[in-house]
Amino acid sequence: MARREVTLEIALLLSLIVVALILFSFDWVSSDVVALGLLLALMLTGLLPVKAAFAGFGSETVLMILGLLIMTSALVKTGVVEVVGRAILRHAGNRMSTLLLAIMLGVAALSAFISNTAAAAFFIPVAIAVAAKTKVSPSRLLMPVAFASILASSVTLISTSTNLVISGLMVNSGLERMSMFELTPVGLPIAITGLAYMYFIGIRLIPERAPAASLLEQFGVRSYITEVLVLPESPLVGKTLAEANLGRDLDLSVVRVLREPDTYLWPRRDMVLRAGDVLLVEGARKDVLKVKDTAGIEIRPEVTLSDPDLRTEEATLVEALIVPGSSLVGRTLRGIGFRERYNLQVLGLNRHGRNLLDKLSRAILRVGDVLLVQGRPGAITRLADYGTVSVLNAVNDERAHRPRAWRAVAIFAGSLGLAALNILPLPVAVLLGAFLVFVTRVIVPVDAYRDIDWRIIILIACMLALGQAMVQTGAAEFLAGHVAILASEYPPVWLLAGFFFLTVALTQPMSNQAAAAVILPIAVQTALQLGLNPRAFAIGIAVAASCSYLTPLEPACIMVYGPGRYRFMDFVRVGGPLVLVLFAIVMVLVPRYWPLVQP
Repeated sequence: MARREVTLEIALLLSLIVVALILFSFDWVSSDVVALGLLLALMLTGLLPVKAAFAGFGSETVLMILGLLIMTSALVKTGVVEVVGRAILRHAGNRMSTLLLAIMLGVAALSAFISNTAAAAFFIPVAIAVAAKTKVSPSRLLMPVAFASILASSVTLISTSTNLVISGLMVNSGLERMSMFELTPVGLPIAITGLAYMYFIGIRLIPERAPAASLLEQFGVRSYITEVLVLPESPLVGKTLAEANLGRDLDLSVVRVLREPDTYLWPRRDMVLRAGDVLLVEGARKDVLKVKDTAGIEIRPEVTLSDPDLRTEEATLVEALIVPGSSLVGRTLRGIGFRERYNLQVLGLNRHGRNLLDKLSRAILRVGDVLLVQGRPGAITRLADYGTVSVLNAVNDERAHRPRAWRAVAIFAGSLGLAALNILPLPVAVLLGAFLVFVTRVIVPVDAYRDIDWRIIILIACMLALGQAMVQTGAAEFLAGHVAILASEYPPVWLLAGFFFLTVALTQPMSNQAAAAVILPIAVQTALQLGLNPRAFAIGIAVAASCSYLTPLEPACIMVYGPGRYRFMDFVRVGGPLVLVLFAIVMVLVPRYWPLVQP
């Protein structure tokens, strides 16, 4: 079999891909910025014409995802998702095993038709409430919530945006687009088997990391970092840290001492406190709040509240989880003007597994951070509605638009029905649904656009351009030729297994869409050169791209990593056997429904 020789264009493109993979893996900058930089590099180096590079932003795939996100936002805003969750809790009873099964089935059912991240975000507070009610560790429920949302990713075409990206890449490679339920023959057995694994085996492998709680309000046992100001009239002035006895009296540990201007001191027992010193302390939520009742010291953020009314009895205190896609990620509280913008105050910050040694206002926020937020209930609800955080305590003073809920359900089901019955192409049906959501005033455009994670749109459009560049430069054919020669002496199923594990490996450090964009063109070209069925390999890669169980880097897993107090190896312990089980299913079912050898 002839091999294509490497050219300067191929070498340059492969070098850019290697650099992109490194950046994706180490997360020095967000994935959408990496993808945008890669797109610019493709144009500036001449590897891809400008028109072809920008074509991804106007592709059917991107517009289809946009329409789905709009309709999903309508389902959330009208309370449809909330009604489903409450119904599960109402009928599941109080038994832990029944609640676990009900929650996983609820998450999986929602994830089959809406974003798995959105489904997980809704059920995380529900799982915490169930854990408090049954007096079990939240860690026993949160990982099953995350895994159940991912397990449904291959049930339908719209279960995850990764499937839509792969469908678009298949069109770029000369294959027919995936239909709505084409993945179902393999995706449904995967979901059922995966849920059974988590129910009977996985739950026994999950350690009890987070402490149990008898009430939902006791969820605040996590340790927070906050700033305590020593007031001029404080009895602590002139005392040493040892004499202050903050650890004995308030159960607070002093991490750093901030002495203006911008002087950071390590705490020593003989350090004498001064008026105006700011103590960076660590403690549980209830211990942090003791500061408010202690004479001579004050939680520093409360001293500079922008709204005096926030210090009245109307103020509410909640724990807020920073979710994927939040505008807070990568920003500081000072840089974003959090207090002024949202009229809320952050009293403390929790970051799982890492202490903070800088001012709260200067800490760069990350996905999974938990903020101790104080403010009026309406402001907190608006913050959650912006998609900035997921409130872990129940705060909701606004009624969902329930009268419009039936319209949202009818439009969503109707648009998908038109696509499933082949009356309209899926992109057209989805955009029609988005249009009807707006004209019937189920949701106003400004709310829908605010809920959309535009970083996903940018990432997908840019990675579609990468797939096109791999085809046009011949890089996909070059790599496929070498892979084909290596695999020519083995049965085709071994080649499918190799691409499966390669895709799984890449989806751990980088986004699922990016991994699929790199692997799929190579797999298609390899199959064509070997005379195999390229569609079978595309389906296998689609399933493998959703097997993000080995690390907590999948958005749904990131959201439970902090609240569940998990460790990195917890995901390897629970997710490793699950990946092997799903691999076995793929090796059996994919060749059966999509024969590896073309007729």
